[in-house]
Amino acid sequence: MSEAVLWAAGGTGFTFLMTSLGAAVVFFFRSKVNLSIQRMFLGFAAGVMIAASVWSLLIPAIEEAEASGMVGWIPAAGGFVLGVAFLMAMDSLLPHLHPNARDPEGMSSSWKRTTLLVLAVTLHNIPEGMAVGLSFALAAQHGNDPALYASAMALAIGIGIQNFPEGAAISLPLRQEGASSGRAFLYGSFSGFVEPVFGVLTVLIAGGIQPLMPWLLSFAAGAMLYVVVEELIPEAHLGDHSNVGTLGVMAGFLIMMILDVALG
Repeated sequence: MSEAVLWAAGGTGFTFLMTSLGAAVVFFFRSKVNLSIQRMFLGFAAGVMIAASVWSLLIPAIEEAEASGMVGWIPAAGGFVLGVAFLMAMDSLLPHLHPNARDPEGMSSSWKRTTLLVLAVTLHNIPEGMAVGLSFALAAQHGNDPALYASAMALAIGIGIQNFPEGAAISLPLRQEGASSGRAFLYGSFSGFVEPVFGVLTVLIAGGIQPLMPWLLSFAAGAMLYVVVEELIPEAHLGDHSNVGTLGVMAGFLIMMILDVALG
């Protein structure tokens, strides 16, 4: 299991690095990101997360449950519902502010807008870290299966790719809110730090209680799809000419599917 922890730390460390690289865009661009490009990036992230939820999380959850003698859909559906409920509760309770939004969501708070902006992205990064960590834990439970490790690496690559524009999407609005370039970069990077934290934690939990694996995998899938439907797709289709966001979703889904199937 120590090897799985190292792999998970490496995989989520890569996704964290990609978030940081995206946040570093603030040192080169001060202006607002073009709306069409922003829609495309949001759609791309949604497509990646949809494909990852199906191929990397829900299908393995069903297969794991059936291999253990359980009815496959029960832990998959149960964990999925719990994941949705968890993110819905966090979304309702934790004060946060989405980029380009006027009013914050969650419980009322006196926190600064910059803090609320960081919390919005940080909240969405939790299930991504869990997903990558669980994929490596699954490989470790199957005797360090090379195919499962390759699938976990494909997931880490896909999540990392969509984290790059996500990092820029938090650092640039922070800069426009009046934060210095250095502070906007640090806050943007910090929003991705929860991925290594939750990735390693889920490996430790899953390794200690193996029967929970199908539930945890589908939990991460439910949480990720909640983010997609609640935030990413609506934001990718704001205003007219939403075909840009739609094409972004298709591209993200296609690339994540190819990565998972080709490398897995």
